[in-house]
Amino acid sequence: MTTEQLTSVTGGSGNVLTTSGDKIGSIGQVYVDDTTGDPTWVTAKTGLFGTSESFVPLEGASVQGSDILVNYDKDTVKDAPRVDADGALSPEEEETLYSHYGLSSSGGGYTSGTTTGGDSDYGVNSTDRDVVDRDRDFDRDGVDQVGHDTSGPTTDDAMTLSEERLNVGTQKREAGRARLRKYVVTENVTQTVPVSREEVRLEREPITDANIGDATSGPAISEEEHEVILHEERPVVEKEAAPVERVRLDTETVTEQATVSEDVRKEQVDTDVDGDRTNR
Repeated sequence: MTTEQLTSVTGGSGNVLTTSGDKIGSIGQVYVDDTTGDPTWVTAKTGLFGTSESFVPLEGASVQGSDILVNYDKDTVKDAPRVDADGALSPEEEETLYSHYGLSSSGGGYTSGTTTGGDSDYGVNSTDRDVVDRDRDFDRDGVDQVGHDTSGPTTDDAMTLSEERLNVGTQKREAGRARLRKYVVTENVTQTVPVSREEVRLEREPITDANIGDATSGPAISEEEHEVILHEERPVVEKEAAPVERVRLDTETVTEQATVSEDVRKEQVDTDVDGDRTNR
């Protein structure tokens, strides 16, 4: 496979497919040999939201429309060792990938192993390789890395969803003041009490031997006046202050139900795969 063939697929929305047509992932980046300029690796974006890239050898691969067909099944690619698509492959990373795909790099190149594919020599050496950016026609300065937030630093292949939760409690505060005050009122009290008085009553008694002396002690015929003092009772009012009861101001706690309402925010996520958007 030549660089010219890959130019038509790296700038679009093509996928990495198996020879049976199963989709492994969307095309990520193409790696070329820094000596020969031949394409040797392609990354397939896999995982949630395509945030993980798996390296796939381009040995025996072909271009079909906007897609690349490789001679490896989906499970083999997804189980490949994780290598950061940071713009270069170290010799150690290459050896790890070769071992996984059953390839060898002896003699300055690699040949087909247990997987299907041709025995072509690609002249791969252990030096750094140029990264072909899909959007900038193999310009390694324009590599679009995955696995990072657009507003933050590089992260793993997952994102964290957060939400606000309503925590409701109570707080004691001063609601008012109560005072105990006494004042004087005047009311009319009516009571009935018995009162006595003396009245004049005329009593007559006959002359007897017992009172004959008193009866004849004065002149026989004369005028005389006798005075008697009369007495009576009158109501007398006297007031006194007397304690009747004690009062104090106390408090008691009553409980009632109160309803609160508040707006809370939560983060949601949607997936957009080949134009199909799903909200979650």
